[in-house]
Amino acid sequence: MTPPHGVLRGWIPALALALLSACASQPAPPEQPAPAAPAAQAGPSVAMAQEQAATAEAAARTLARPLDASRLPPFDGDHQTVREKLRGLPLVDLTVPPDDLWQRVRLGFAMPDLDDPLVERNMAYYAARPEYLQRVFERSRLYLYHIVDELEKRGMPTELALLPIVESAFNPMAYSRAHASGLWQFIPPTGKRYSLEQNWWYDARRDIVASTAAALDHLQDLYDKYGDWQLALAAYNWGENGVARAIEKNRAAGRPTDFAHLSMPRETRNYLPKLQALKNIVADPAPFGIVLDRIPNQPYFATVDGTGAIDLRLAAKLAEMPVDQFIALNPGFNRPLIPSSSDARIVLPADKVEVFHANLENHDKRALVSWKVYHPQRGENLQQIAHKFNVPLAQLKQVNGIRSRSLHPPAVLVVPTNGAAAGAASLPIMYAPPIPAGGRVHVVKRGDTLWGIAQRYGITVGDLRRWNRVGTLHPGQRLTVYPPPSHKRSAKSASK
Repeated sequence: MTPPHGVLRGWIPALALALLSACASQPAPPEQPAPAAPAAQAGPSVAMAQEQAATAEAAARTLARPLDASRLPPFDGDHQTVREKLRGLPLVDLTVPPDDLWQRVRLGFAMPDLDDPLVERNMAYYAARPEYLQRVFERSRLYLYHIVDELEKRGMPTELALLPIVESAFNPMAYSRAHASGLWQFIPPTGKRYSLEQNWWYDARRDIVASTAAALDHLQDLYDKYGDWQLALAAYNWGENGVARAIEKNRAAGRPTDFAHLSMPRETRNYLPKLQALKNIVADPAPFGIVLDRIPNQPYFATVDGTGAIDLRLAAKLAEMPVDQFIALNPGFNRPLIPSSSDARIVLPADKVEVFHANLENHDKRALVSWKVYHPQRGENLQQIAHKFNVPLAQLKQVNGIRSRSLHPPAVLVVPTNGAAAGAASLPIMYAPPIPAGGRVHVVKRGDTLWGIAQRYGITVGDLRRWNRVGTLHPGQRLTVYPPPSHKRSAKSASK
């Protein structure tokens, strides 16, 4: 029996709409009610109403079935046969970890991009110094896997793995004029706040494992406080009090309180743009002429506990690795000796742990240490102590973190036990002595050079670079200098 004309008008448009919706693969708009049947055909019998309902139900079941493409009318447009393999459309299986650690870093980028002219300026700066970036990226190979792994465990953006480039150029021995130290540049009070031990033997601010954990704790605390990674990073560089004052000042003035609208020091204003510039370069290095060599996506190092007292040089020898590489993984030790009282672990390349244990087991346990603690007697000077223990004065100062010009010994020293400081001359400088208070500001004038400024204040060019992280000088630049005591008068008159 043919349904009434009014019923056809009701469900045929719905059928057409559903077919169009299935072809387009888009959510269907809300269904419109069927138009009412003409008044002349109103009032069907009960049997007719049941038949109409059965017909509508059958139509609904038809629409619920998948669309049969074979029943569609033939395609009447242009045809083109593709004979070559499609290129540029790689299939990425996100369930398989990437082989290259850099790709893992890219996949974890999660911070909003910063739109600021300073980003372009810093990108140009880095792009003009590819050799510098290559050196930094090469240093990062030792530490990057551990940092990325820790970030992912905490659910933090992997852009933060690039922050040590801004802070220290991935140099764990970096030491600033503000007394900040290590990859993450902790100043002493913040380090203590995050349980980074700092004593004569050991500075956890330089320890790779300890400082990374503390830095990520600190960054997470700052993010929890501000709910914004840009403000958290500003506070990491400037300090929480500085950012809090800037936010309160803007709030009182009815101004926005986001990073872009806060008034802050130049260093902090450049801090986030530097990180964004590095993020852009890592995301797509080729346009900048940068080559990011592949870093295996696997742990580079492992930790070893309970070694007891042992010379750092001997530990490196037992691990069958160069001592400078051992120090690069264990930069927290201030002296050439790990004391027996220390519960600090040592860090070794993952493929060196077994050979270290094997060699340690076979080594004479009475010959693990060639240094001892010495307390200078009243009236003794460093020259006398060096002669007493048959060690060159320069080496004695180096391993004890004593300034080259000083002759007065500290309250405690390490000295060789066997009458000769075996290998001391080739030990890397492990300890950056604290920078004294009372520094002066030198304003660079036209024609000034680092050598000339160093000569003027009786210091070294290396001191100037370490205190100021300075490269090329320009007029008006302000340098902090710490003249030695014997030069205070001349420095004062020179600064006038």
